[in-house]
Formats: sequence, C-alpha cells, structure tokens
Amino acid sequence: MSTKENDKNVQSAAGEGNVLDENMSYRQGLKNRQRIVVKVGSSSLLHSSTHRLDYHKIDVLVRELSDLKNRGKDVILVSSGATAVGREVIRRTSSGQILAEDSKITVKQACAAIGQARLMMIYQRFFTDYNQISAQILMDKNAITENLSKYNLYNTFNELLKFNCIPIVNENDSVATYEYSVGDNDNLSAIVASLMHADLLILLSDVDGLYTDDPRVNPDAEYIEYVPHLDESMMKMAKGTTGSESGTGGMSTKLQAGVIATKSGCDMVIVNSKHMSVIHEVVQGRNHGTIFRADPDPLFDLQDYLSSSY
Repeated sequence: MSTKENDKNVQSAAGEGNVLDENMSYRQGLKNRQRIVVKVGSSSLLHSSTHRLDYHKIDVLVRELSDLKNRGKDVILVSSGATAVGREVIRRTSSGQILAEDSKITVKQACAAIGQARLMMIYQRFFTDYNQISAQILMDKNAITENLSKYNLYNTFNELLKFNCIPIVNENDSVATYEYSVGDNDNLSAIVASLMHADLLILLSDVDGLYTDDPRVNPDAEYIEYVPHLDESMMKMAKGTTGSESGTGGMSTKLQAGVIATKSGCDMVIVNSKHMSVIHEVVQGRNHGTIFRADPDPLFDLQDYLSSSY
C-alpha cells in the first residue's frame, strides 16, 4: 500500500472515530430532554404469528412511559393498532370471515372504529395500574393545516400535559378520507412533536434503525448509528414497504418524519421495539437505534410543509 493510500485510510478511520465520539457524546444529552413523544407501530403491539395483541409488550410499554412521567417528563404516546385490533375482532366474531389488508376504505374505517375503542380501553387499564391518567386524541391533517383547529389542538394537548395526563394519539381513521389523512403514524408523531415543541421523538419499529439498504433483502446493508444532518442522500436510502402485515409505513415515512422533527428542533431516534425497555435506555443515552440530531430551520413552517408535501 502506498503512503498516500495509508494516510487516506488513517484519516478515514480518524473521521469515523470522530463521528462515533460525537454520537456517544450527543446521546448523553438525551437525559435532559423534557418533552418526549413515543410512537409505537402496529407490528410492535401484535404477536407476529397471530396478529393479536401482545399484552406483555403493552404492559412494558406503559410501564416505561409511566416511569418517564414519574421522572417529571412530559410524555405523549402516538399509537397505531386500531385497525388491526378491529380487524381481528371481526375475524373472530363474523363466522370466520377473512378481511384482506387491501379491503375497501369503508371496511378499514369500520375496523378502526371498533379497534380504537378496544385499544383505548386496554391502554387505560394498564395506565391505571401504574397510577397514571391517560387521554385520547384523534386527529387528521385538517387539525394542523387549519389555523383555528391547530390552535385548539395545541391548547388541548397543553392542558392535558398540565394535568399530568399522558395523551394517546392516533389518526381519526374511522372518518378520515384520503384528502384529509396524514396516512401513517410516523409522520403523525413528528407532526405532534413539532406542534408541541417536543425535544425528543422515539419511533419504536421492527428494525434496528437506518441502513444503507433493506437488511432483510441485502445482507451487505450497512447500519448507520448517527445522522447529524438529514440530507437527500439519506432520503434515497428509504424503502416504502414495511415488511409486516399490519403496518402502514416504512423507512420512507420514518425519514419524512425525521425531516419534520429535526427541522422543528427535535431529536429523533428509530429503535427496535423487540424489547420495550429500550425506551429508558435511549433516554439514558445508551447507544441504541439511529439518532437523527435536531437541525432546527428557522424558516421551517409545519403548515406550509404539510400543504406542499401531502
């Protein structure tokens, strides 16, 4: 190897070392984040074999959020799962009727209406066990793009947090149609984080974080721990599919959420929800998942972004 090639490799290794050091140093600051939004997807709440609710994981999720609340943090949960829960109820009660994932919109809306009520009942029971008050907020895109609705929504969140409640948020799938729909809860959670000036967004997923390619397809895909700036090259790594039956988003939606969160001054972490206890480990600054560093843009306007991107 030539001297120049050796020097280049040494510089490259030093650069990687600096990035790793910056990653670990920056993560230590997550301990001081005060307002935390946690998003959990359908695939993280269901048993993979039966697509029925995993009560153990829900229990651990609620315990983790309750502990954050007891530390004096503001906590908001954005939870998927309503449509999946409703679909399973109908499957078990309608003479074995099978509902396809691509069922017409009215069927999905009916499933969401049934499932949302059941999901909230389950959450409230678990939160009550940990002496916490929870509240439900259902919203759609209009709640953000219309000034009066946005103002009222902000005030509702703010009062709930003052009352030490844990708001549980979902899109209003039972009535939302295409033109009024956010479409996925990755973006919804980032919208909530931006609206409420959160300083940390945790996306619980079925992948470890961001890879250069889909690791389920490409074994040579490289894992990325730290993203100081979310640029166009990163966006091109996204995949539009989830790899799961129950989800509605993929890495593409998570990176779109990253744009909203980081430009709004909020750190974002994508982390595997295999063990829900990872939540407190992330907040303690341990090296789990991919962290997208807050990169506030003073010109970023949430309403303008939503109007131009959806």
